[in-house]
Amino acid sequence: MGESEEKRSRILGIFFRMVKGEKISIRKISEEYEISTKSVSRYVNEIKNFLADYRELVGNTSLEYFPKEKMYQLKVDGFLQSAELVGLAKILVGSRALEKVKVLEIIQKLKEFTTTEDQKTLDRILLKELYHYEGVGHDCPDVLERVWQLTNCIRERKKLTIGYYKMNREKVERKIHPIAIIFSEYYFYLIANKEGDLSQNPVYFRVDRIISVMEHRTKFDEEELRKFDEGELRKKIQFMFPGEHQKIRFEFTGPSVQAVLDRLPTVKILEKKKGGYVIEAEVYGDGIKMFLLSQGSWVKVQKPEKLAVEMEEEITRMKELYHS
Repeated sequence: MGESEEKRSRILGIFFRMVKGEKISIRKISEEYEISTKSVSRYVNEIKNFLADYRELVGNTSLEYFPKEKMYQLKVDGFLQSAELVGLAKILVGSRALEKVKVLEIIQKLKEFTTTEDQKTLDRILLKELYHYEGVGHDCPDVLERVWQLTNCIRERKKLTIGYYKMNREKVERKIHPIAIIFSEYYFYLIANKEGDLSQNPVYFRVDRIISVMEHRTKFDEEELRKFDEGELRKKIQFMFPGEHQKIRFEFTGPSVQAVLDRLPTVKILEKKKGGYVIEAEVYGDGIKMFLLSQGSWVKVQKPEKLAVEMEEEITRMKELYHS
């Protein structure tokens, strides 16, 4: 290898390590390559010049210097940082939405975006979680592939006939117009309108229970997609239980009102009083009862009266279980 070719290989090697997120020490590189620190400094300057000369190509990519550590790091707009990778990996594992093999495969791909040292750190902090990882049960062979298939069907406004397992494990067929996919509480859900349902009240299907999809050539009206707002639904629905829109009011006397604020994005604190709060929120569906019941004696529903009565009846049924 000639001198110029060797120099080029070293510069590319340094640059590649920077691209992977590694911090570069001129002293350590000089020891590794057995060359002077001046030579390494020239290599770093050539990388700086390249980034400056090809700004249209590389965007705002630059070399950042950390004086205390005496190290350089490539700062790339749009690249995932190691801290972000850790966060994504933790969310992925914590969701339990995918089978273990798929989780390991995705994390391995994420690790390719970071340094060898940070890969070892990621391995270490995820070791026990991955060893004990148990994904939720699925009926379809590949949830992500099914999500992608349904996403394309939504984009193309295709009418579908799906084979589906209901909660009681009864197998049914449904003709639907798919309008959105959201993720909530361990599962992906397909939001759809039933074929021929003039009310166009959306129904929810767990994607992992969809065992077959027949795509029809006919398309549904684009207006169905425009009318539905999955962001609005996510703010107001709990545990993906369908039902009507309602405004609720309740007293909360628990130790952390922040937990309620986080769980119900539409919450308004109407009153702060001794021992608690009076809270109002807009919600969809009957899942709100599950959340309120999970708060035990910290919650007392005030409005609507129908919800307060349903809560009281449910608490009575629960009490009877312990006295039967």
